[in-house]
Amino acid sequence: MRGEDLTPEILLAAYRQGVFPMAESRSDPDVFWVDPRRRGILPLDGIHVSRSLARTLRRGLFRVTHDAAFDDVVQGCADRTETWISGTIAALYSALHAWGYAHSVEVWENDDLVGGVYGVCIGAAFFGESMFSRRTDASKVALVHLVEHLRRQGFALFDTQFLTPHLASLGGIEISRGEYRRHLADALTRTASFIPE
Repeated sequence: MRGEDLTPEILLAAYRQGVFPMAESRSDPDVFWVDPRRRGILPLDGIHVSRSLARTLRRGLFRVTHDAAFDDVVQGCADRTETWISGTIAALYSALHAWGYAHSVEVWENDDLVGGVYGVCIGAAFFGESMFSRRTDASKVALVHLVEHLRRQGFALFDTQFLTPHLASLGGIEISRGEYRRHLADALTRTASFIPE
């Protein structure tokens, strides 16, 4: 699909159907839709925190915020040799953030942004898009805080798209497309808010 034809409305409709966009590279003007046969999710009641990560969390080395630097988190996620986050995709998620559908968790070391994660919220589903880390454990700290936040806010599904070793170490699992669609349908019937009232 031509990136110029993709709108925030089309993007939201795609998420509701269980598909998400990617680009071949940072400079690719086009996007393609992804619908994995096996889907990664992070159970909100089953996150695994290792002893070393628990020590990092207790030491309070990092400060964590929500929605304080959304575009910077997206750029941090795109700041790698190969990325699927093109300029078109970054602009679309920035629009969804302005509309209240896309959110970020930022991890700071003093005043430096050292990690984060962003994604899209619809109903009680959070669709994790990407994360980055510039310090050891910074992205894991972001994910732990995100899971705790989603659980407090009444979310039912944390979609991680794919299962990576990084996510598996935190308790992520892989389910079939059919099972994912059932979880998604249920989460879309519920209401949750990323922003505390």
